[in-house]
Amino acid sequence: MALIVQKFGGSSVANAERVFNVAEIITNTFKQGNDVVVVLSAQGDTTDDLIEKANEINPKPSKREMDMLLSTGEQISIALMAMAIEKLGFPVVSLTGWQVGMKTDSTYGNARIKKVEPERIQSELGTGKIVLVAGFQGINKYDDITTLGRGGSDTSAVALAVALKADLCQIYTDVDGIYTADPRVVKDAKKLEEITYDEMLELASLGAQVMHNRSVEMAKRYSVHLEVLSSFTRNPGTKIKEVPQMEKMHVSGVASDKRTARISLIGLEDVPGIAFKIFSVLAQKKINVDIILQSIGRGNTKDISFTVADNSLNAAVEMLNANRDIIGFKDITVNDRICKLSIVGAGMVNNAGVAAKMFEALSNASVNIQMISTSEIKISVLIDRDDEERALKAVHAMFFNN
Repeated sequence: MALIVQKFGGSSVANAERVFNVAEIITNTFKQGNDVVVVLSAQGDTTDDLIEKANEINPKPSKREMDMLLSTGEQISIALMAMAIEKLGFPVVSLTGWQVGMKTDSTYGNARIKKVEPERIQSELGTGKIVLVAGFQGINKYDDITTLGRGGSDTSAVALAVALKADLCQIYTDVDGIYTADPRVVKDAKKLEEITYDEMLELASLGAQVMHNRSVEMAKRYSVHLEVLSSFTRNPGTKIKEVPQMEKMHVSGVASDKRTARISLIGLEDVPGIAFKIFSVLAQKKINVDIILQSIGRGNTKDISFTVADNSLNAAVEMLNANRDIIGFKDITVNDRICKLSIVGAGMVNNAGVAAKMFEALSNASVNIQMISTSEIKISVLIDRDDEERALKAVHAMFFNN
């Protein structure tokens, strides 16, 4: 008998038919003699609908009250799923984040999990029940409900798998595994049987929306056995693990991310400490910076360009302008019509020519490169957003269709 944590996303439980489909997956796992803990997201577009309702009342609500509102979506899901499983004749209990001891910090809207107190879940499992848990939410030291930010239910599931020492954590979604590119865009994308934590972490960070990067990071840290699979096809999924196949391809996947923007600071003084001034100002607002490019100094001035998430753009520009005299730039320009295209692969570092092939593919597709960033297992470029689909298909074809 194994202890299995399963997570189902919003599309998997979007309506009554899909709720019963998931209930069948859960109960089949339970009938095989396993202890089963299930984390659920809000149904379909529920979270977006709740945000719209909030805007009708107050366009600028406090983050605390938004967490109070948004957490109800997952509570609806677990209650309805419990009713479906009851109807199928199985013992079940639904629990909120605070009931399962999901303790977080107090960053409303994007809280971090500090610890999980699993005694309640262990007690319910001990009585032979399937346990359903509301994902995406926890409770802080003030006993306020908090939410974990985008992809928070993935993080909830992995955190529970760690706390319960689960044998397996299954992430059910609307695709049946990890692909070499988004199969909705690249029709000949290939499903991977396995992928390393590092590769999955990079793909998740670079725009692949199958799993959230925080959940992969936690799984790697605690060696959680992960599998990504579909709640619709019942096909075998993709295993995420530390050790890949002995012989593997140089590039594991291609990802694109439109949720990015570029900021350029023009006419900076070419002296030590300027970069520190810029990025310490942004750090005060917890604004993450990705690709950074500094020009060669000419005439005692230089320019620095960098990317931020598009939802941080306004806050970043506001913060930089507020500190303009301290930083000392002459002008600031913004481009929010860009896309970050990346290739990822643990085998890239020891194989020359990978970058050249990527650039060749983009050249053949007449796609201009604005900025480049590299690491041991990824190469990212900034391109015009209108070129995204053409570039994605061209780079994928270069590496996977030959």
